Amino acid sequence: MLNESKKLNVAVAGAVSLVGEAILDLLAERKFPCQQVYALGTGEAVGKDVNFGRKSLEVNELADFDFTQVEIVFWADERELAVEFAPRVSQSACVMIDLSGAFAEKDDVPLIVADVNEAALSADKMCNMIACPSSATVQLLTALMPLHKVATIARIDVATYQAVSSAGKAGVQELASQTANLLNARSIDPGVVYPKQLAFNVLPQVSEFLDNRYTQQEMQLSQESRRVLDNTTLSVNVTAVTVPVFFGSSMAVHLETEQVLPISKACQLLEENQPVKFYSEGADYPVAVDNALNETRVLVGRLRADLSHPKRLNLWIVADNIRVGSALNSVKIAELLRRKALV
Repeated sequence: MLNESKKLNVAVAGAVSLVGEAILDLLAERKFPCQQVYALGTGEAVGKDVNFGRKSLEVNELADFDFTQVEIVFWADERELAVEFAPRVSQSACVMIDLSGAFAEKDDVPLIVADVNEAALSADKMCNMIACPSSATVQLLTALMPLHKVATIARIDVATYQAVSSAGKAGVQELASQTANLLNARSIDPGVVYPKQLAFNVLPQVSEFLDNRYTQQEMQLSQESRRVLDNTTLSVNVTAVTVPVFFGSSMAVHLETEQVLPISKACQLLEENQPVKFYSEGADYPVAVDNALNETRVLVGRLRADLSHPKRLNLWIVADNIRVGSALNSVKIAELLRRKALV
């Protein structure tokens, strides 16, 4: 039974990362009941200050932290560190909400999109590790879930247009540097984050290529979608693209449903879904730069029927990839854990 007055001790590993900073912002903004909040990091991050609401927290050394002090740790640090520290977290009996992707493929670790499959968080399925899918998966499935509940999605074709912040501060810095140099008629150095010039360019690649000619991100979005929706037969075809946008990722989605879903009904479902902001007029569509930044909803527009098939729809999906796709999902998971008295 939920104790409404209970406050939790939480830690944020990778507190100076873009996602870590956003988690701290959202914990304060949503008034998550925290008794104590610990900011953790490694290397040069240690000793820095990060914001938590109106407070300032000093970043403590991750290696020295005693995880028995907290009920929840948000892992916004490197995946290698998540693997290294997972045994210590497990022994401490606190819950790790992992955003690094280190445990997303583990069958015994719940993979959760808070607004899609919260039923997967239950006492009988509970362990002390919860994986967050990629920000692209969270964005896609949050938008499509109201349609899936009514008409059952059979196939998804999606092209993602992903912001450089998906690669962290290094991605943001690389695009900023390239843009400044080119605008000042200076040459650019070979990229560290991206294999080709990204400024004023578009790269049909997010993450590393695999032997099957897809990228790791493309396969991840496909596999995670099937797992979160608990549908092994769902067809998901992905092309992941990096665009020279700092924050806010976009998607062009073509989907097929098992049942006919009239446009009027699809509009109604999206308008009534709280995690979604629906742009009903064709010419009034969301864009990353103007609409997504700091927005806590997934934005959907350009909804239209496929004129060649009665069970197919097209739509455009935009979201703040850091705030909504990553940080907010993890905070909502923590809220679910508390509401279900699982911590």
